[in-house]
Amino acid sequence: MPARRTTLGVVAAGLAAGGLLEGLRGMRAARAQTPPAAPDLPYRPHTVRSPDGVDLAVYDYGNPEGQPILLLHGYAQAALSWQKQTGDAALQHEFRLVAVDLRGHGMSGKPEGHEHYRTPQRWADDLQAVIAALSLHRPVLVGWSYAGRVIGDYLTAHGQAAIGGLMLVCATIAARPGFFGPGVQLIGPMTSADPMTAIRGTQRFLEACFEIQPTPDEMAVMLGFNMMVPRHVRISLGGRQAEYDQVLRAVRVPTVVYQGLRDRLIAVPMAQHAASLIEGSRLILREGIGHAPFWEEPLAFNAELAALARRARG
Repeated sequence: MPARRTTLGVVAAGLAAGGLLEGLRGMRAARAQTPPAAPDLPYRPHTVRSPDGVDLAVYDYGNPEGQPILLLHGYAQAALSWQKQTGDAALQHEFRLVAVDLRGHGMSGKPEGHEHYRTPQRWADDLQAVIAALSLHRPVLVGWSYAGRVIGDYLTAHGQAAIGGLMLVCATIAARPGFFGPGVQLIGPMTSADPMTAIRGTQRFLEACFEIQPTPDEMAVMLGFNMMVPRHVRISLGGRQAEYDQVLRAVRVPTVVYQGLRDRLIAVPMAQHAASLIEGSRLILREGIGHAPFWEEPLAFNAELAALARRARG
């Protein structure tokens, strides 16, 4: 009899163990079917559809009730170019910082065809779509390098009534002799069909963007988002005029023109010309700074940006 009880006990234990194993398998299966939780992001992500159907990736940081600042990057760059602004705790506390991957860049749509990049109205409407979709009340537009054209396109098509201020950062606002530095010649190799030539050209272009060079890790990230811009976009971004004298003469919102004196891509006369066109603008020329002052001297740059945003807020 004791032997029989022992046997039954072993059988019962085995059944119990089998049930436990089945339960564990069921729990594992349930976990496998449950999607992982979304990662905590330092921004509020948006996708804005442009009138011509291009999806624009938009990253919304900081105080939702603060004065909005809309950050627009340069040729072959991305919203990540503005990390030293979007990651600044003081700016985040006071302002709403919105960075955009322009069409053809970063996580935004990259349609093929020159018409998608050489038609000023499309750039203007992209900007208008972001302002409307995010309900940005009189934002300060900050345009770096190529984004000077985007701002010029916006002002030409939509005027200045809906914006609170401008900051032109080593920005292209005209295409004339003496307005560009030798670094613009580096753009040619970036459009090569040979991958190694394009990568090496992009590396040299990035190095030319800075007088004070980023760290190797920072440069690796920059090279990564530069290479997200495909060859057809790089080619199509060229070949259009940039003449905005007339529209800039009409600007009456608070404006800062910020220029590094060691910029190898945009020459100082370009910034001086922009400041001469915009009544009441503030021209800032920085010694020892290159084409990316917002990265090379973020404390000084952010202070000027905050002061401008406060003026725009009124």
